[in-house]
Amino acid sequence: MPDKLDSKMTSETKPRLWVVSELYYPEVTSTGYYLTQIAEGLTDTFDVKALCGQPNYSARGTRAPKREVRSGVEIFRAAGTTLNKNVIFFRLVNMLTLGFSTFFLSLRFFRKGDRVLVVTNPPTTPFVIAFSSLFRGAAYTLLIHDNYPEILVAAGKAGDKSLIVKFLGFWNRWLYKHAAGIIAVGRDMRELLEAKTKGLDIPISVIPNWAELETVEPRQRSENALLDELGLSDRFVLLYAGNMGYPNDIETILAAAKIMNDEPGSRFHFVFLGAGVKLSLIKNFITKNALSNITLLDPRPRSEQIVFLNACDAALVSLVSKMKGVSMPSRTYNILAAGKPIVAITESGSEVDLVIKDDSVGVNCEPGDVEALLDALRDLACDSGALIAMGERARAAALTKYSIKTALSAYRRALLG
Repeated sequence: MPDKLDSKMTSETKPRLWVVSELYYPEVTSTGYYLTQIAEGLTDTFDVKALCGQPNYSARGTRAPKREVRSGVEIFRAAGTTLNKNVIFFRLVNMLTLGFSTFFLSLRFFRKGDRVLVVTNPPTTPFVIAFSSLFRGAAYTLLIHDNYPEILVAAGKAGDKSLIVKFLGFWNRWLYKHAAGIIAVGRDMRELLEAKTKGLDIPISVIPNWAELETVEPRQRSENALLDELGLSDRFVLLYAGNMGYPNDIETILAAAKIMNDEPGSRFHFVFLGAGVKLSLIKNFITKNALSNITLLDPRPRSEQIVFLNACDAALVSLVSKMKGVSMPSRTYNILAAGKPIVAITESGSEVDLVIKDDSVGVNCEPGDVEALLDALRDLACDSGALIAMGERARAAALTKYSIKTALSAYRRALLG
């Protein structure tokens, strides 16, 4: 049911809203999924149009129409190369070609008074859209999924005082200064953005991503087909599902797995499901240390989340040091929806840590603290009652706090100003 704000808008001329994202339907990776749902969910309040690129992630190889209407949203797809994004040079080429195409399309279609929601992936897109919005008299709102240049520092790709960090910091101030507003996906991110925008008086909203409650729910562990397939029904299974990139602390998990592998009679087993630049690190670590308590699985479709998210006793979420306020792993919310406790490796005060503490749905360890992770896992495995209670609270939190309805209501308020 629409809220009061929605019903008021249906009797008036809808303002036009552009949702700009490299990834959009038919992409179902996290950014593509969330931006598609936001656009389609706001059609009752806005005349929504989407400006995006051709599929280049989970749907790479698919050639989508340059222009189509889906679920009330008119979609415009900019031309651009779709080279292998895992090769740095190719990724840069993709960003440049898509950036040029997006810039000219936005100049062509944006109109005075339009509202624009632009996500920060890739990092060049907000600047392209800011220039065209200012030129055409549109008002742009930034949706921060990753904070730059901080993510480069955390990933070890730039120094704190490097020229690239100073350069990006200067242009970020310009970007923030002219924005109608900023939307952060975490409380720690708002804290960082408040420091970065000090003196600019820019409204900052916090709107977390949501759990896919319509498709993800708790299921009986004893009936899980994946656990049966892997022969892990009698093990205490820790699941890491998602991207294994530079910002993710995979090393601490591997160190703990090695110690547990060497313990006689250990019941612990680690399942990594996904892809990313650190996948080769995991493979090499398994081979070098002859580990038998780690299973690697290829990424699986979003439609199979209800199976693989339930194929564990607890789920792992990890970020390296210096990632506080920089990013929030969106899979956290679907772990809650599946009713699984979270074992996190993040800095104290990060959004993941806050989500865990808000409703006592898991434990958090500092990045690099292998002993703390080992202690947390052993404690969980020894207390089945606590594990069940955490899972029940996780599901309740997903239902009451992290629904798409709650998120869309917050987006309406932020974009209507």
